[in-house]
Amino acid sequence: MSFFKKLKEKFSASAENEEVSDKYKTGLEKTRASFSTKLNDLIARYRKVDEDFFEDLEEVLISADVGVNTVMELVEELEMEAKRQNIKDAIDLKELISEKLVEIYSAGDFAAEAPLNLQNDTLSVILFVGVNGVGKTTSIGKLAYQLKQEGKKVLLVAGDTFRAGAIEQLGVWGERVGVDVIKQREGSDPAAVMYDGIQAARSRGADVLLCDTAGRLQNKVNLMNELSKVKRVIEREIPGAPHDVLLVLDATTGQNALSQAKTFAEATDVSGIVLTKLDGTAKGGIVLAIRKELNIPVKFVGLGEQMTDLEKFDPNAFVYGLFADML
Repeated sequence: MSFFKKLKEKFSASAENEEVSDKYKTGLEKTRASFSTKLNDLIARYRKVDEDFFEDLEEVLISADVGVNTVMELVEELEMEAKRQNIKDAIDLKELISEKLVEIYSAGDFAAEAPLNLQNDTLSVILFVGVNGVGKTTSIGKLAYQLKQEGKKVLLVAGDTFRAGAIEQLGVWGERVGVDVIKQREGSDPAAVMYDGIQAARSRGADVLLCDTAGRLQNKVNLMNELSKVKRVIEREIPGAPHDVLLVLDATTGQNALSQAKTFAEATDVSGIVLTKLDGTAKGGIVLAIRKELNIPVKFVGLGEQMTDLEKFDPNAFVYGLFADML
């Protein structure tokens, strides 16, 4: 059975799968329109596979922000595989390209991406990090809603005490989803707020504690030191916590998001990425660049502005959404 047929069958097997595939198709509309148009034009222009075809394919992939290093490796693999399978017609490479994109994520085995590291018998602490303006607070609110819908008792901690309005913004989300927010006044010590949050979560029997943090201080060193201090307080109070450190990145910033990921990964042991505003960019290939170049899984993607538009990342659904117009 062909790869595309497997994808079609997977996402039409149940109403739930179909709903997920529809969200990815809609959310990746801009990326798909750009990527599919360029790829179709390339295939129509060349028809036959040759060296010039692969050079132009590199440009198509780089324009989708897949990342230069990732593209070079990917195209080299495609060239070798095309020779091995004796593929002569460019149109026959479509399926091979999609297979290689999935392999970057899941080794081609249709494996689901890494889930949240939630604990069964103790409080789960999820720490959110990232620069200001990427959608960190919104992502916390959306995840709180999702976890509450799954029957979890959730508590939020307003640890971004430096940005004007950050505490109030998280409070608004808390009210919207029906979840309590632990907070102090603006300018308070974030580590002290985290301590209060942990104590409150214990006393109230919470299942999950979602922790907001600052995205900007006077300089990068100050920010990283502050995040390290917050992390130490959490570790002291709950050995093994935080159970996930989620870095929130704005997909519309492209390669700048990759640069941010490298900086935060060096300082905070990032265990997963939340990629926001994927529906707002034509360069959704940044998902692949992050995975390939940093080896950090994307755990959630933002595919819209509604409370329900934070999706667990599925590499197969991503590729399905990317190639939907070609299937």
